[in-house]
Amino acid sequence: MKHPDPATMNDGVLDHRGEELPYLSKSAKNMKMDKLLSTPIPTYEGKTPGSYFWTKVIYWICNRISKVQFRSIEATGMENIPKDRGSLCCAWHTNGILDALQITLNHPEYFVLGARHDLVTRPIFGWWTRKMAVQPVVRKAELLRGGCTEEEANFLNGRSLMTLASGISHGYGCVLFPEGTSHNNAYMLRFRTGPMRTVLAASALAKASGRDLPVLIPMGLHFRTKEYFRTDVWVEYGEPIQVESNEVPQNLVDAVSSGTWSEPPAESVFRLRDKLREELVPLSPNAHTWEEYRALLLLGHINGRSNNNQPKTWSEEVKQARYFRGKYSTKPTTVDVDNLQPEKISHPLIAKSEKAAEILHRNGLDGRDLNATSTRLSPPKMTKLPFATARLGLFIALLPIFLISLLPQIILGRLLGDSTDEGIDARTSYQFLAAMFGSIIIWPISSSIIVALLYWQTGTVAEIIGSDWTEYFGTAVENIALAVVMMWLLMFPVSLFTGRLFSLVWDDYVDFRGFLRKSRMSNKDKEELFSIVAEIKQDLPSLE
Repeated sequence: MKHPDPATMNDGVLDHRGEELPYLSKSAKNMKMDKLLSTPIPTYEGKTPGSYFWTKVIYWICNRISKVQFRSIEATGMENIPKDRGSLCCAWHTNGILDALQITLNHPEYFVLGARHDLVTRPIFGWWTRKMAVQPVVRKAELLRGGCTEEEANFLNGRSLMTLASGISHGYGCVLFPEGTSHNNAYMLRFRTGPMRTVLAASALAKASGRDLPVLIPMGLHFRTKEYFRTDVWVEYGEPIQVESNEVPQNLVDAVSSGTWSEPPAESVFRLRDKLREELVPLSPNAHTWEEYRALLLLGHINGRSNNNQPKTWSEEVKQARYFRGKYSTKPTTVDVDNLQPEKISHPLIAKSEKAAEILHRNGLDGRDLNATSTRLSPPKMTKLPFATARLGLFIALLPIFLISLLPQIILGRLLGDSTDEGIDARTSYQFLAAMFGSIIIWPISSSIIVALLYWQTGTVAEIIGSDWTEYFGTAVENIALAVVMMWLLMFPVSLFTGRLFSLVWDDYVDFRGFLRKSRMSNKDKEELFSIVAEIKQDLPSLE
């Protein structure tokens, strides 16, 4: 992969605290103010803020692609989402567009959306975001680099935040990320105030119209390895934070009722920010480094196996890691906005687990690859072999369709994801976009090619299937034309099925690759690994 080194991804521009601003991609630097100022404003009379038809279409497409892109998707805590008022979801931000996508797809309400300014001006993608009435936001990073004037940024952001606040007050969902940028750290960055200001303005609008005040929902977004195809994801809706009426002064209610943006009281903003941070940080890995977090995950596996209760899902692994993080961290999470990177856990058990996790990691393995007693690597699951063989055989039979309709998308997604200047956290976002727009653009062309080939080889196909597919509706010219059109339409669900089948075959390949990695792991690494694991198992009972 050709992702830039994060250490070199800055241009020396600092914020008012003297900290480096987030790196800007070429797209983020290209501000098109005319298009931004002409962004459609949502309406709140229907079920969706934007076009109902196009919103339903894009939700359907995104759900289909999401099921292909992820090996497992867990969503919990939906019962925490109130159905009688709007909600603003807030999470840490490490996986680009896919963060917002997973929150949106698993929420029971449709969303009014705000996004980085270039997402509404890009070719093709911008057309979809405008149909969904996505509101552009100018970050401090663009403003301080001279991408626009302060007056333009204030006007655009004020309009966008007011629009989002209005949507929330009408009962829609919304998602904003308090960190303000996607990143690759194992802990949360400094919180920006945009989400708090927005939900307070939404509360003022709701208060003015006699509606129930909205809530902030802290969320955990957990990707096993975010940049991998077919990784696992757990979407965790936390306990809602109710905005109280006394946090919304009457002068703010009067100001926003006129339809113009007004800044909420600073003390209310900061109080809500601190409350959100207190609830949200524990829902993130909140680790000193990813190496430390892998150690916590491994410790959960070893402990679970020792208690005959090994984690069976990704969410259970995360909960185990969270338990040990809380148990052995010497400094608890605080609301201190300057408490960014947690202190390294100094407990000797974590140090041992980190060494063991590193051995597994450099061999392409993790805690799932231990056997039931953590005494050796797990053997292959032979019960999967018949299903894997059947899937592979069917995939080979459909290989021509895959090569014509799906391979171009895979190549495009790989090229875009591996060459983006936005860092590894944007890799799967580009792959997702390639899958989504590739389907819309490539599948009509690929379907035409496949049908043309089938028509050209009508005789050969008839010999294989025992009938002439072009004459299913009759032998007249119009009947043959109808058969061609129906076959063309049939290629779309067939391509979709082939993509789903490919994802399952890929899972089988990954499982087989894991078996090879375990068999090729050196005896030296195995001896060192299980020597450390044995020590950990001895220490665990006395420490529980």
